[in-house]
Amino acid sequence: MMNTSKRDEKKQLSQWAVAICSVIFTLITADIWGDYQDGITWGHIIVEVLILITSLVGIVYFGWFYYQTTQSKIKLLEQDLSEANQQAQQWREANRELVAGLSKQILKQFDQWKMTQAEIQVGMLMLKGLSHQEIADVRSTSERTIREQARAVYRKSGLTGRSELSAFFLEDLLPPHEGV
Repeated sequence: MMNTSKRDEKKQLSQWAVAICSVIFTLITADIWGDYQDGITWGHIIVEVLILITSLVGIVYFGWFYYQTTQSKIKLLEQDLSEANQQAQQWREANRELVAGLSKQILKQFDQWKMTQAEIQVGMLMLKGLSHQEIADVRSTSERTIREQARAVYRKSGLTGRSELSAFFLEDLLPPHEGV
């Protein structure tokens, strides 16, 4: 199988070849039309028609190669995505109890911090990595409201930001940092 950089290089060359053949095709078509109107000999027009056909063959050939290369790359990306989704699903299934327990403990801690239901929802979505705008879209509210609720989460938890909030819940799950 051809490596990615070689395939990309050939794909780019194919794009240029299609562009050049298209320009030649257009110029020769205009020239043939002009020659025909000027009454140039049929021998000359036949030569130009052969050049025209050759450029058309180049467009089809290199266009087909470009199409095939693109389709091949799409299939590889689809396979990679499918594998990643399968691995994620396997991880979720294997760790379902752990994730449920962690989620329960996070909610318990939010409750100890005396957060409102809205603040809890915002806090959970921040822990999932959503931006303020994404959270606003999910909750059908303004980004400004989400920013205020996020500030309340930080104030009530005594933490300074999203990184500290995430670290608060994840720090004990990871092995101790020895010399790191």
